[in-house]
Amino acid sequence: MMANLLDGKVMSQEIEEGLKVRVAALKEQGVEVGLTVILVGDDPASQTYVGNKEKACQRLGIASRTLRMPADTTQEALEAAIMEANADPSVHGILVQLPLPRHLDEAHALALILPEKDVDGFHDVNTGRLCRGQDCVVACTPKGALYMLKQAGIPLEGKEAVVVGRSNIVGKPMALLLLQENATVTVCHSRTKDLAEHTRRADILVAAIGKPRFITADMVKEGAAVVDVGINRVDGKLCGDVDFEPVSQKASYITPVPGGVGKMTIAMLMDNTVAAAEKAVLA
Repeated sequence: MMANLLDGKVMSQEIEEGLKVRVAALKEQGVEVGLTVILVGDDPASQTYVGNKEKACQRLGIASRTLRMPADTTQEALEAAIMEANADPSVHGILVQLPLPRHLDEAHALALILPEKDVDGFHDVNTGRLCRGQDCVVACTPKGALYMLKQAGIPLEGKEAVVVGRSNIVGKPMALLLLQENATVTVCHSRTKDLAEHTRRADILVAAIGKPRFITADMVKEGAAVVDVGINRVDGKLCGDVDFEPVSQKASYITPVPGGVGKMTIAMLMDNTVAAAEKAVLA
């Protein structure tokens, strides 16, 4: 039996309808929500992501500014751009598109963003508050993945959750969010022995490793909810980290690629940006 589809396109559209109302309410108070994106270099994937973010801002009435900087940009120039956006009261959210060219210090650049303007949720203050279970800006992709699970009414409390991948952007914050929902969480990675032994226990399986179709049907528990965070290009077509067709015959719920978590990532970025503007008004 085919799994129920966790449709990121439908869910993100519903979120955007709510965001339009919030943006309009801010405009009535004389506040135009502002997002600044800093893009260094000409990486094709980054260009696509930034383009999608610009389109989302346009749909919602958010003032979007993309600062495009050459690939040979110096650390000093990048940091100056961040500090300028920090100081601009019309900018409520700042996003430095990753990955940066190798010669740039990514961690130092991200640390300069004011935590309240860190709409990606990557700042040490926000990640630290997430670890403590405190109010914070949550990284967009895991926030979107959790939203999909909860929106579908999938039980999390007391369930076995396995996150494959331990990146600071997805794997670690995803594990923390699931812990906050009282799931029992296992984080697997490249050094995990007998990965399938862990994944087959999972009621909730999150794949975030960047390897096309890596999670196969024999690695999935019957009736599991499977969240595929991967975006890979194989033979010119996009696919996830999960072997979708066979896994969808075993899972109870599954996210597609494309049209799944990727859509939610942008929706959550918009949500974080609008929330930052709302907090700025109250400050």
